[in-house]
Amino acid sequence: MAVRAAAVSGRLPPLLHHSQFPVVTGLCVGSRKLNFPPKRLRLFARYSQAQDRFSSRLQDSIENLPKLVEDIVQTSINTGPRGALRAAQGIQAVIRVGGEWLADVSQSTNSSAGLPTQIQLGLLSPLYLRRLFESMGATYIKLGQFIASAPTLFPPEYVQEFQSCFDRAPAVPFEDIQRVLREELGRPIDSVYEYVDPTPIASASIAQVHGAKLRGSQEDVVIKVLKPGIEDILVADLNFVYIVARILEFLNPELGRASLVGIVKDIRESMLEEVDFNKEAANIEAFRRYLEAMGLTRQATAPKVYHQCSTRRVLTMQRLYGVPLTDLDSISSLVSSPETSLVTALNVWFGSLLACETFHADVHAGNLWLLRDGRIGFLDFGIVGRISPKTWAAMEVFLESIATEEYESMASALIEMGATNKDVDFRAFARDLEKIFSSIQDLDTEIIVATTRGPSTNTTAVAANVVVDERQMNALFLDVVRVSESYGLRFPREFALLMKQLLYFDRYTRLLAPNLNMLQDQRITIVSNRGGRNRDTFK
Repeated sequence: MAVRAAAVSGRLPPLLHHSQFPVVTGLCVGSRKLNFPPKRLRLFARYSQAQDRFSSRLQDSIENLPKLVEDIVQTSINTGPRGALRAAQGIQAVIRVGGEWLADVSQSTNSSAGLPTQIQLGLLSPLYLRRLFESMGATYIKLGQFIASAPTLFPPEYVQEFQSCFDRAPAVPFEDIQRVLREELGRPIDSVYEYVDPTPIASASIAQVHGAKLRGSQEDVVIKVLKPGIEDILVADLNFVYIVARILEFLNPELGRASLVGIVKDIRESMLEEVDFNKEAANIEAFRRYLEAMGLTRQATAPKVYHQCSTRRVLTMQRLYGVPLTDLDSISSLVSSPETSLVTALNVWFGSLLACETFHADVHAGNLWLLRDGRIGFLDFGIVGRISPKTWAAMEVFLESIATEEYESMASALIEMGATNKDVDFRAFARDLEKIFSSIQDLDTEIIVATTRGPSTNTTAVAANVVVDERQMNALFLDVVRVSESYGLRFPREFALLMKQLLYFDRYTRLLAPNLNMLQDQRITIVSNRGGRNRDTFK
């Protein structure tokens, strides 16, 4: 601090006065003295330092080259012939989207306004990159969804643009689904299921869901089937992305500081987990054990897994009947107090953060239902999160500070959670956070009210639904991340997952219980694991 102050005032502090140190202007070599002007000496020193850095970097590159080559060879072997096929498909996609870009360039050159920024960036712009990802198929659509869900890792323009990757994916023909079922079950379909509905209930980028009835027990089930060829495509594409990341990090070691390869590894691990339905089944079973151990089975549930007709590519589950937490009219007909149901959902989810090996990390309205029997139903455990004790401890302080509006505590919690190599002015950080969170109350909550009149009566049914604006929710979170990064903070992915779920719950609160304070209500328990329970108990 003293040195910085002296530099500003134009004086050197006494302890560092230049008269106390001799200026080297000559060098003795044998009996001769070589004189160098001070300016040349400084240039020589800088050149020597740069040369040393280059030599050091070259030495590191030479040492790391065998490992890079080994990684590329091993990854290529694991990919096999499917890599060449995907490369050809990738070239076709680039040509197609590149043609769209050239057409847009042609139109824009005829305009007096000049080329828009999106067009100037070419295929690397958010718009054209998103189109390219969609043209490349399932892997890149999932990668786009990851980008849209990870504002701590990617620029806001890309996070916003890739929101459209969450749209419904086209269904594959039922004949292809039947073929997968026969291959996986190893026996005729009608020996397992009494009936399978050929019309899918839902179709996502990697899987398709069909309603069915089990033979014998006649239980209603849903079958989640991995789309044909998806696993091979994922492996080939993710291996290619990994190789590119390794080469980029080798050519530019500065990218290592941003953990580029580490991020790609996390993406690959996360996406490959989603196509292994054995892991999703394990996630469901762990959550059901948590509910049973905590005595919550009368308040909430997750679908039962039928292991005898489930494999890595087929997941057969109990069919739950209910409505999303955004369907206010239907919820009011099922329970007398929608607010109580919401409090139950919050307590069950918050409890799972500590008492379960993983937590549900995708509680949008399609995955969180109020069931016909009044319980909360948690569906689709394909995306889960794992939270470390350190992150949760900081997150707990963060949540408490939101409720109490103590922004200095909030800043301290975020600093504790984020990785940084420099000192942070937490008071200035707190003031910036206050500006962001003071705008939360100004967020628009759009409630759509529809009325329908019965055909044979004069009664009118009123249905209300909340419009969950993904762009608006992410904009708020992006503001927090953007301000935090300006102070040198980088958050773990689990923080982004937690915040996304809290924003979902905030929207449900605005619809079902507008007077409820999610973080201060005494009925909602957000506490650390002080009771001595261990999440390993419910694995």
